[in-house]
Amino acid sequence: MTSVVTAGGISVTIRGAVVDESETVLDRLASDGVPSSLASRNAKLWGPDAAPLAARRLGWLGLPETSRSLPARLAGPAEEFRDAGLDRIVVAGTGGTAIASEAIHRTAARTGRGAELIVLDTTDPHEVSAVLAGDLGRTLVVVAGDDVGTRSLRRVFGRAFSEAGLSRAELARRFVAVAEPGSELERAAREVGHHVVEAETDVDARFGALGVTALVPAALAGVDLLALLDEADRLAGVLRQPYDNPALAFGAALGSSALGGRDKLVVADHGSGLHGFAGWAEQLVAGALGKDGRGLLPVVVEGVESPGFELTGDLRRVILGRRPDEPGPGREAGVSVAGPLGAQFLLWEYAVAVAARVMGVDPFAEPDTGESRDSTAALLRSEEGAAPTVVRRPPALVSDAVEVHAPEEALRGAKTLTEALETFLEDVPDRGYLAVLAYLDRSGDAAAAGLRPLLAARGAGLRRNPAPVTFGWGPRYLHATGQYHKGGPRNGTFLQITGAVTTDVPVPGRPFTLGELQLAQAFGDQRVLRSLGRPAFRLHLRDRAEGVAQLIEALG
Repeated sequence: MTSVVTAGGISVTIRGAVVDESETVLDRLASDGVPSSLASRNAKLWGPDAAPLAARRLGWLGLPETSRSLPARLAGPAEEFRDAGLDRIVVAGTGGTAIASEAIHRTAARTGRGAELIVLDTTDPHEVSAVLAGDLGRTLVVVAGDDVGTRSLRRVFGRAFSEAGLSRAELARRFVAVAEPGSELERAAREVGHHVVEAETDVDARFGALGVTALVPAALAGVDLLALLDEADRLAGVLRQPYDNPALAFGAALGSSALGGRDKLVVADHGSGLHGFAGWAEQLVAGALGKDGRGLLPVVVEGVESPGFELTGDLRRVILGRRPDEPGPGREAGVSVAGPLGAQFLLWEYAVAVAARVMGVDPFAEPDTGESRDSTAALLRSEEGAAPTVVRRPPALVSDAVEVHAPEEALRGAKTLTEALETFLEDVPDRGYLAVLAYLDRSGDAAAAGLRPLLAARGAGLRRNPAPVTFGWGPRYLHATGQYHKGGPRNGTFLQITGAVTTDVPVPGRPFTLGELQLAQAFGDQRVLRSLGRPAFRLHLRDRAEGVAQLIEALG
């Protein structure tokens, strides 16, 4: 059985048993008047407890229209930056808006037009050092956040510009701050003379892909924002409809999957042309729905042929783009979605908000994200500092360039790296998952992402019901899947990967380096996971390149 809903430039295709399941939910949503209520920004859709926060977080529904003023607002400053030769845009920010900026630019960059855009939502000193070693004479920094990592990056780039010979006035003009009116970031930025772009006060990062914070870096890099917003606006025109509404149908499919026990959402791209979009969808689904012991775990895989895409009893599969022409064994997907980037952003935001109502969770609350932040701060304030406290603990197993840090009982006598990894896979609980969390350099250590399919394939050979394997870069995942890890179902096993720092970066005016901050973030999160009873282990790479190669060989 197949159901196809096409409108507003988006096509959602639902196949198999999920059609009946989702149509039951869809009928209930329509009879309850959810489409018109959501389009009218009814804050009570998620219950009375959620209403106060929802009333301040529904501005994303109007962004296809309200963001149209941004190109005109940026026209003057953008021309000044271009005239000054500043065509290398570095984003210092975190969360969904930073990931959206990257997806917008990567998708638009297929045309070969526009400036360079680099998203630094990391504290890895190797990755930051590589960006600092680039052409600072062409670099403009967009500050989009006020967490400890973003503040540290702002200080690091300030010193780099100063050491490059820029005067105080010239240095101030190298920063653009995107901040809510009245925020501490806005006050500090205006005080030192940075250019400030005011952000919406009724949009949070998860649902802000079409908002100012996500769009400013893309606009400064030369992306045509109005074309992106036109794509979203075409879909916005059908969101009030109870039927022939692809976003409502998709939301019903997501919600019915969770209710039916298929709480792992495996996402594969198949020719969508939306580069980096799956990572943005991952943070939205995990963060909005993973709380109160419930949620949908997004599992982003490399393609429809990748390990982990095989259908099991607790998975719902979603293809970005069109499904393969030849179904074949294991290739039929429950849902496929196709359409341009702007419309896809709005589609997923709307669908996740609908799914949250079906599941009975507040999509805008983040009850568990602060725990890791507070734990990190505590480590940074500790008497010895984060790095000495952690590194002095001896590993349970050493295999050349890789240290295994885990309780002896968790290793169950494993003597080799391969045995240790297999033990971790075997011990993932039924209907659980393994999350690989790499506190490494996304560019220099990119090969680490290849561990996800290798672990998934090895797990399929060890277990009758293989566990899904996810992969996230730290600390990026803290603002993405981190909410699900701590607030969702308690069935995750966590494998952190940290690496030796050969060139650290001091943070001006602070008693720690980026390397120490990164390690504090890793161990702050590990401390919280363990306090919640989640198994959390660590692999430390004494040499990053050799360690990653050794892990790949151990799983090969």
